[in-house]
Amino acid sequence: MNSERCQFCLIKEKVIQNDLAFVIYDKYPVAEGHALVILKRHVADYFDTTDEEKRAMQELAEQIRAIQKEKLFPDGFNIGINCGEAAGQTIFHVHMHVIPRYKGDMEDPRGGVCGVIPEKQKY
Repeated sequence: MNSERCQFCLIKEKVIQNDLAFVIYDKYPVAEGHALVILKRHVADYFDTTDEEKRAMQELAEQIRAIQKEKLFPDGFNIGINCGEAAGQTIFHVHMHVIPRYKGDMEDPRGGVCGVIPEKQKY
């Protein structure tokens, strides 16, 4: 997909941003406050980003976490990046999920992000 057709490249309203990345709230949140840190440059895979871009994304992840903590009082967080179709990536423009978690939002959250393969989550 080229940048002219990418839904992330067309986003105008941003929660916060820096020179290289920005944050929006997820259109299909898995938890209240679920946010996406999106690189401004159109690139599909996190591993194809520059060190400067990685730092910019990390900076915004920390800033949105502070906002989520102040406004939503979560009990924990999941942070994740899907790289490639086999890993669940559906929008091929690098983005990081910052998901606030709340006690009781899942019966047994042990294993956290390892739940991407449910039968291997509990170890």
